Amino acid sequence: MSRIRTAQTNFTAGEIAPPLAGRGDLTAYANGAGTLTNVFVLPTGGLKRRPGLRFVDTLPGPARLVEFEFSTEQTYVFAFLDQAVRIYRDETLEATLATPWAAAMLAQLSWTQNADTLLVCHPDVEPRRILRAGAADWSLAPWPLAEADGRRSIPHYRFGDPGVTLSADGVTGSVSVIASAPVFQAGHIHARFRIGNGEGYPNAVHSPTQANFIVTRTLPGTGATDDWTEQAWSAVRGWPGSVTFHQDRLVVGGSRDLPNRLWMSRTGAIFDFDLGTGLDDEAIEFPILSDQVNAIRAVFSGRHLQVFTSGAEWMVTGDPLTPETVQLHRQTRVGSPVDRRVPPRDVEGATVFVARNGRQIREFLFADTEQAYRAADLTLLAEHMIADPTDQDYDQARRLLLVTMADGTAAALTAYRSEQVAAWSRLETDGRIEAFAVAGGTVYAVVERAGARLLEALDDTLMLDSALSGTADPPADEWSGLDHLEGRTVRVVADGVDRGTVTVAGGRIVLDAPAADVAIGLPYRHVVEPLPPILPDASGIAQGLALRPVESIFRLDATPALTLDTGRGPQPVPLRRIAGDQTFDSPPQAVTGDVRVRHLGWTRSATRPLWRIDQDVPLPFTLLTATTELKVNH
Repeated sequence: MSRIRTAQTNFTAGEIAPPLAGRGDLTAYANGAGTLTNVFVLPTGGLKRRPGLRFVDTLPGPARLVEFEFSTEQTYVFAFLDQAVRIYRDETLEATLATPWAAAMLAQLSWTQNADTLLVCHPDVEPRRILRAGAADWSLAPWPLAEADGRRSIPHYRFGDPGVTLSADGVTGSVSVIASAPVFQAGHIHARFRIGNGEGYPNAVHSPTQANFIVTRTLPGTGATDDWTEQAWSAVRGWPGSVTFHQDRLVVGGSRDLPNRLWMSRTGAIFDFDLGTGLDDEAIEFPILSDQVNAIRAVFSGRHLQVFTSGAEWMVTGDPLTPETVQLHRQTRVGSPVDRRVPPRDVEGATVFVARNGRQIREFLFADTEQAYRAADLTLLAEHMIADPTDQDYDQARRLLLVTMADGTAAALTAYRSEQVAAWSRLETDGRIEAFAVAGGTVYAVVERAGARLLEALDDTLMLDSALSGTADPPADEWSGLDHLEGRTVRVVADGVDRGTVTVAGGRIVLDAPAADVAIGLPYRHVVEPLPPILPDASGIAQGLALRPVESIFRLDATPALTLDTGRGPQPVPLRRIAGDQTFDSPPQAVTGDVRVRHLGWTRSATRPLWRIDQDVPLPFTLLTATTELKVNH
């Protein structure tokens, strides 16, 4: 019988997928865990109970969250709803605007910001801009596309048979236009057509081959001609699908009927897409042509203009981008989802995007040695956590990429490339997490709870979800304002002491004793389980061996409570003895240092963890290291 010690000095590999539970030869195995739920992996290697979610507002239905930063002191979060958008500043509703996007359209929205303007696209709706004109002064309107000399600077394209001709019975004013084959549809009303150097738009469609036009720029003649185009974006042909800014140009990636085409506006004139004569500052337009379908799903401004399509990833080069210097290069063949648009995010200088298979999060990073991009799989060790991602955003302060899944769960990736930290943990709550957005350093979430949608925000001062906090002088036993938790059983922390649970009735609760400071919300559990132990000799994994854990030592930081399962079920560890004498009616004193816990009994299970931390106590928790001493019977 030998006596050994296993030490977990950090958790920088995060939760490891079950199929890797036998790969003790991997470097990540020593720094990974079997289960990490509702904890964040710190960039320095420890674990911390995730913050609670503070209640902000009740939403009328499903929502998509978008950050809007007007200045470092004025940041907003937009909640796009069914044909409406709510605009919040400092968690206070500032404005509500009517929008054309129904709830079913929210998954396909794309947006980008420039100063006081948010541009929003959907392939089935004319794009809009949301403009901030002043404090609490917001407006929504279609893009104001440039127009000069009767020509609107919108992209044009020739759809259909190139042999079809158009002829007009006049060259100015109101004219009748005849097509040699069906062309016109009701949706063409007010859509621009270019006939030669002239331009006009239908104000009445009489049949697929006849329409009345208002001429805005004199037509070249009345004879039949095949030299004509129609605007590329319209109610008939669809609208822009994705959008970003790059090198002082507005970049549009794909539309409904031209999904593989890129348009770049004139330099410094974001609503001018006139190609002109190809001068350096004029608009640029080209398709992505390759051996596979490449419907553009996102465009992203990074080191280069990056284009994410349904089948591959591309970079657009040119310094600066001009009609003469622009070049397109395919980089990788991963692809992006087609059922929704999950925005790529900048994480530590790399662009993180969701793979088309819905099982991977990829890191699109430029390699100087190869002068090309790679798309490394960030979920290789934790593929079990990723299932149909629906939204993501990056919290730079915590170095966390937050990802929501179709099943309502979420995952957090602690990313710190210089220290080789890429650690996943699972996030759960009493409900479904549906969206994330980071605005002004605050992480906002849309959470569905008991059929209601709530806007909530991570709060480091709370350890409860959908929670509210308050103070009273003198202390009070009745607390109200809890209508969003009506009928729910909530947990209460009063004056720093866990007071247990109580049921909300009439939007209020009554405590058994008055309190001056309370936090009230839904409890959540955090769980930490190590991987099966690795033996320090040639035997490796302790498979089929009899093990007797003797003692575990947990190094804690500012932690007032610890609930541990060593094989006899979760048991609270009496930290009060370690912290010194204190009454149970006073706030528990946080412990910083080592806590020793004795084990009992033998085990032959090579998969059962030697210990398990499982607690819902709504108090802070930070674990730095864990060491276990055990006897092995070979």
